[in-house]
Amino acid sequence: MKKLKATLRQLFTLALGANVLMIGGLTFGPSGSPPALAQAASPVDAPLPANAPYASEINAFQEADKKRMPPTGAVLFMGSSSIRMWTTLAQDFPEIPVINRGFGGSFIHDSTRYADRIAIPYKPKIIVLCAGTNDLAYGNETPQQVFQDYKDFVAKIHAALPETRIVYLAINPTVARWKQEPKNLEVNFLIERFSVETNSQAEKLSFIDPHSQLLTADDQPQLRLLRADGLHFNSEGYKVWAAIVKPRIMALAAIDGVERLDAPKAAPTPQ
Repeated sequence: MKKLKATLRQLFTLALGANVLMIGGLTFGPSGSPPALAQAASPVDAPLPANAPYASEINAFQEADKKRMPPTGAVLFMGSSSIRMWTTLAQDFPEIPVINRGFGGSFIHDSTRYADRIAIPYKPKIIVLCAGTNDLAYGNETPQQVFQDYKDFVAKIHAALPETRIVYLAINPTVARWKQEPKNLEVNFLIERFSVETNSQAEKLSFIDPHSQLLTADDQPQLRLLRADGLHFNSEGYKVWAAIVKPRIMALAAIDGVERLDAPKAAPTPQ
């Protein structure tokens, strides 16, 4: 035992002389602190497993971000296929930075689930959400449940980005889901009322309803704006939708200080 203690004492002395100490498998240097360990991938940085909902879409977005991260302070469009298929989004809003993170078939709670991956990292000034119709059609949710999902989305975003404005684009009228129209209108009503009652300016909530302008004179969906499936906008539909939505979004972008891409550049200071 005495020999063991002497040996340990000798090793300890040698370690101090070399300014190195091993404790519990960690090497401590002169500062008394262990060296920096390699950082493990953050859970939101690691790719989603293949069996996760919308894994391919979300992983593709994050891979694109690694190659070129979108600018902060932009206007982020999220939601289901109406956003995903808006391929002319940047052309329709050339004056401001926009990001498209729509993924087809998604529910509102899917945007909430993946907000840490495809929303919050961008620190957008405005998030435009267009979702809810699939929740009613495929999720068998009631309008009240869809409304609660929207409030959960708002809570998730504002917990991380309290100054970010959230704009809800009302569910559009379509031929394919015309029987669902009363539920669509109820969701639109609940979210519009919530946006107003919550004090939209202070709470950064807004509501845009192009619904009535997408109907015919006898209050039917305009077939000329829809693809053959009677559900999704065709190119003409997106032109009409953009023309309705853009003035409101541009006005909010001005209020919230979204940087304009068409602003004149300051002249260089003479040397």
